[in-house]
Amino acid sequence: MQLAPIPENEHARLETLRGLNVLDTIAEERFDRITRLARRLFSVSISLVNLVDSDRQWFKSVQGIDVCETSRDISFCGHAINQPEVMIVPDALNDPRFADNPLVLASPNIRFYAGFPLTMPNGMRVGTLCIIDDQPKEFSKQDEQALEDLGRLVEGELLSIQQNILDALTAISNRRGFELLAEKTLANTDRLGLNTSLIFFDLDYFKEINDEFGHEEGDIALKSFANLLINCFRESDVIARFAGDEFVVLLSQRDQMSLDSLLQRFADLVKQHNQQNGKSYGLAYSLGVASRQAKQDLDLCEYLALADQAMFREKAKHHKSV
Repeated sequence: MQLAPIPENEHARLETLRGLNVLDTIAEERFDRITRLARRLFSVSISLVNLVDSDRQWFKSVQGIDVCETSRDISFCGHAINQPEVMIVPDALNDPRFADNPLVLASPNIRFYAGFPLTMPNGMRVGTLCIIDDQPKEFSKQDEQALEDLGRLVEGELLSIQQNILDALTAISNRRGFELLAEKTLANTDRLGLNTSLIFFDLDYFKEINDEFGHEEGDIALKSFANLLINCFRESDVIARFAGDEFVVLLSQRDQMSLDSLLQRFADLVKQHNQQNGKSYGLAYSLGVASRQAKQDLDLCEYLALADQAMFREKAKHHKSV
């Protein structure tokens, strides 16, 4: 059996997936009607809207089986998200990637699989619309087109979610998306007894970049800064563009020493970016940090205000020293 390979853009892919804020949510008729239609149209026993998380595949909509997730490493969909077109397995027993897969040798006894990779506008493939049967099947070009058409409907529903909670420019969470994810994170860390830290970033001299080089260059600066945040912080951290040139990151279970080390690593990444990007300006930022103990009587609004105040103190100190 071949384990599902990890895409090269895995960090950004997971950031896009989790930014949808759809994992572990209740079933929705808008997705269920598509999987019911797919099951009938192709005369298969199982149809799924499947989202591929870091170590599992989770089913937003499921027809034909009674589970809501399975391990990613044995998943067919983990393979399907590595290609842009429909992945077809006519008979899993004749495919060396899957012949000894536990999902083939035991329930649900997969023989036939076809999966359309669900792709967001930023190019990230977050999961599949897939159909499965316990009998081998042939799949024609017309069948592929029909599955793709249904997959596009699923993408449209996911996009309607994404447009509400993702920042269109940087493809990370916007303020609403951050608030939704942060509330869920704080509830989870309170339950587990974990502390958190909140970092508020402000991109310095952003107005000057816009004024001197134009708004298109300002957009490039914002996207570059967002990418540096994604490259520095963990998949489990909540990263967002909070407002125009303001960004926030919520981290769980960081002591002061490891937090200082992380902030230094980010500073080094920004310095390296400035040295290598060939621009006549460099990215600069101010930041403020607030901390919250598990179960502390500090709501998200108050938490953000503390980090924002810390950032403005840092910015004032920086400008005073210049």
